[in-house]
Amino acid sequence: MNLDLTVQAAWWFLPLVTPIAIFVAWSDMAYMKIPNKAVLALMLVFLVVGLVALPWAVYPWRLVHFVVVLVVGFLMNAVGLLGAGDAKFAAAMAPFIALPDITPFLYILAPVVLAAFITHRLVRRMAVIRARFPDWESWERRDFPMGLALGPSLVFYLLAGVFWGS
Repeated sequence: MNLDLTVQAAWWFLPLVTPIAIFVAWSDMAYMKIPNKAVLALMLVFLVVGLVALPWAVYPWRLVHFVVVLVVGFLMNAVGLLGAGDAKFAAAMAPFIALPDITPFLYILAPVVLAAFITHRLVRRMAVIRARFPDWESWERRDFPMGLALGPSLVFYLLAGVFWGS
């Protein structure tokens, strides 16, 4: 697998994106919300670090990814397919993903969503885990905390860029 994402860009983004992704997964499980401050933090990382990590010719086009995914995400939210926080976070993730890498990214996203869903559903049945985190909203809700899959998918994509980037 060869990615359009460069190894250099992956290394620039990875250490800053990872804590945000972890926070998003935790927040979505605990509160079933992805806070705007996480979305803004992720965008800030791209806006600042992207200036160094990406060629100038690529940088503005990656911002178009944000706009397109935000519009699609809001439409999906309007018809009830996706939460608003999920839509905003997906839009903030979009600039990190090179357009030619959309298929490899989806190959990462699909199993991560499946694994996160199965793991979440199994873990929420474990009394020892529920006792440790008794107030987590996601234990009681029917809907799935997509932040548990979205954040790690971006981290795995950046990790793939470290090993298979251009």
